[in-house]
Amino acid sequence: MAKAKKTIFFCQQCGYETAKWMGQCPACREWNTFVEEPAEEKHAGISTGNRRNTQSVEPMPLSRVEMTDQERFTTGIGELDRVLGGGIVPASLVLVGGDPGIGKSTLLLQVCKNLADAHHSVLYISGEESLQQIKIRADRIGSFTESLELFCETNLADISSVLRRKKPRVVIIDSIQTMYSEEVSSAPGSVSQVRQATSLLLQLAKSLGITIFIVGHVTKEGVVAGRILRSVKNRFGSTNEIGVFEMQQVGLVEVENPSEYMLNGRPEGASGSIVTCSIEGTRPILLEIQALVCKTGFGLPRRTAAGADLNRVNLLMAVLEKRAGIPLSSCDAYVNIAGGIRMNEPAIDLGIILAIVSSYRELAISDKTICFGEVGLSGEVRAVNMAKQRVQEAKKLGFETCILPKVSLTDEVRTDGIRLIGVSNVREAISCISDGEQ
Repeated sequence: MAKAKKTIFFCQQCGYETAKWMGQCPACREWNTFVEEPAEEKHAGISTGNRRNTQSVEPMPLSRVEMTDQERFTTGIGELDRVLGGGIVPASLVLVGGDPGIGKSTLLLQVCKNLADAHHSVLYISGEESLQQIKIRADRIGSFTESLELFCETNLADISSVLRRKKPRVVIIDSIQTMYSEEVSSAPGSVSQVRQATSLLLQLAKSLGITIFIVGHVTKEGVVAGRILRSVKNRFGSTNEIGVFEMQQVGLVEVENPSEYMLNGRPEGASGSIVTCSIEGTRPILLEIQALVCKTGFGLPRRTAAGADLNRVNLLMAVLEKRAGIPLSSCDAYVNIAGGIRMNEPAIDLGIILAIVSSYRELAISDKTICFGEVGLSGEVRAVNMAKQRVQEAKKLGFETCILPKVSLTDEVRTDGIRLIGVSNVREAISCISDGEQ
């Protein structure tokens, strides 16, 4: 009797492996994400057109490693270069992930155009679209030079052969879910196939010295969300750096001043609204925080947060009730970060606090006032990093008053042209908007 093939269960969200099915993944805590797939056969190495030579490889002392002049080269899109840490690193592997239809392929096609115009050889490998479909999308972006070549294929062996023969400077793989290796019996898009494909492409990037961009669709919260491109992990630059884009007829257009863009259409003289400053990577971004507080018509008040962590909002409301004596237990509260952006930095705590108080007391905060600071459980306003850069960004956009942690109010932070008010706790911060000091 033939021996039954061994199977393994994989979590579709994080890739956790287990020998049996589980309702909840112990790694990412998601429910009903396990799928059954055939276990990968053990190979001596990845052999899809990439079998190593039989010569022995010896370790090398660090002191004998020679540095080469492999400088970054630009994509022609400033916001993308910022997220990449200053440009494309040669022989690197870059994953561009996000929800389907969010603009990943369009952005990378724009990158291809800019690189081809700069006389870099580019190969666009598509597993989802035909040559004619790519051409239709490319015509909206502009004309392309002969430096860009298209290749429609999903077999990794054929792709590996083409890369070794052509050796382009940059390769786009759209998308990794469509690629498959004949050595893995599972279907394309499975965890096993994605692992095999990514491992092979990484080896090709390092051995051939080419840069590979991989497009990946995600089923959870996207890395590319709305018009925000965020760096989650970067070995060659700042993590959590973001780039801001706007979708137009010609494709994704970069927003060079995100702070001004996010504040467009801000209401004047309305209660429950204040501007705060968050740091994303190395960039300060000004955001409008809106709050609406009203008496609840139910036994259990509703609490909703869009763009901010709901648990954090509930915690800050508890601090207001305990430390500032503001009764919010019988009120519905809705908190929103305008612009559809999501922020988790603690420095926006003070903005959430003052927006809630402004709405509760029907106090309109001056349009020229900005605030930032982390709030602790004792009601203290704690220091945040890069206070000087936050103040300078506020001054650049015409703000006249800044409420910030007193411990951050140093001589280095003080700047002419903007009044700085240092506060030690939430009571002092609330008095700034209640007593007309703004």
